[in-house]
Amino acid sequence: MKTDELIETLANRAEPVDVRLPIRRLLVAAALGTAAALPLMLWQLGMNPDLAADAHRAMFWVKLAFVVAVAAACALLVIRLGQPGAEIRRAAQAVMLPIVALWVLAAVVLMLAAPGERMPMVMGFSWYSCPLDIGVLSLPALVLLMGAARSLAPTRLRFAGAATGLLAGALGTLAYLLHCPEFDAPFIALWYVLGMAVPAAIGAVVGPRVLAW
Repeated sequence: MKTDELIETLANRAEPVDVRLPIRRLLVAAALGTAAALPLMLWQLGMNPDLAADAHRAMFWVKLAFVVAVAAACALLVIRLGQPGAEIRRAAQAVMLPIVALWVLAAVVLMLAAPGERMPMVMGFSWYSCPLDIGVLSLPALVLLMGAARSLAPTRLRFAGAATGLLAGALGTLAYLLHCPEFDAPFIALWYVLGMAVPAAIGAVVGPRVLAW
């Protein structure tokens, strides 16, 4: 058989590849990671007993919108990083947009507050546990997302690992919202972001090994 005939035979027998399958795997991993964080939050921290009343506060929805925006932007960034040669600048900017917006809000709140009120707004009463709790709640999503991200074929492995970890951090924070009684923008801008940075740092470290293909 000639080379051209062999190539044609193999091409005719090839089955079409579902390019959306890896993306579906990523979304399923994100959903399962969030679902796993919920019972972990209930077991480790417990539900906020005032959650129903707190849901009437504007800052509750600001917190939720912030975390959802970070998660959605990170998911897009991970998908783009999993497509070799894809342009990622806009996706990376989309990740930073809600974070910078929250930092601006926090700065305005601090400027308008009396000097004696500023430090309590930043520290709250759970600063010492908030980042660690978010990091722990993010671990199930981090494990699942790393496996899903590998199937996308990323090439910038450390960057992809960090983005995947930040996505896991945002998903863990979604579960943490149901426990957290803090509502000051400066607290959220500092400690929530640090909490999400914990799995992002882990992802950056393990990404070159875990995501290699």
